[in-house]
Amino acid sequence: MELVQQNPDIAAYLAASEAVDHEHPVVRAVADDLSDRHPDAYAYAAAAYARVRDTVPHSMDTGDLRVTWRASDVLEQRTGICYAKSIAYAALLRARGIPAALCYQRLADDDGMNPVIHGLVALLLPGERNWARQDVRGNKPGVDAQFSLREERLAWTVRPESNEVDYPVLYTEPHPAVLDALRAAPDRPPLLWRTLPTEL
Repeated sequence: MELVQQNPDIAAYLAASEAVDHEHPVVRAVADDLSDRHPDAYAYAAAAYARVRDTVPHSMDTGDLRVTWRASDVLEQRTGICYAKSIAYAALLRARGIPAALCYQRLADDDGMNPVIHGLVALLLPGERNWARQDVRGNKPGVDAQFSLREERLAWTVRPESNEVDYPVLYTEPHPAVLDALRAAPDRPPLLWRTLPTEL
């Protein structure tokens, strides 16, 4: 699949915003810590990936009711669903000057029912020509996502026969449908069962 930049200006994928708040002290502290130990861009990107995937549990796995959507909140509170964790990883990448985009899949049950949008991150490391999608959702039995530039190691591979889709657009910011749902949710259960987008 060919990934398509929403904005042709690569600088747009380095910008800070309310959600991807990589200038926040919490994000900067994590980025500085990782950068001190991993000065190479590739090593930094891999370490930041592991930091978000492994030290910020997916709130559905842990039963945490809190809903986070700012990168700083995700890293400080150490909880979030896939969208929130993706925002945090994008912020850590941008804090180090690595272009990062938000991107998405539509996943569903085997019969194509109960679709849900799943959040990913794409990054563009120095010297690379192609964006590489990464999945920081968090591993569990049956899910083994890994950092990889050459061969995608996402949590799930889409099944077109089950009405699943890889969306090719690389967004500079979280998709409005995603961000609106996160901002409006009083806690996680209504978010997951009633307000999450089912398509983009």
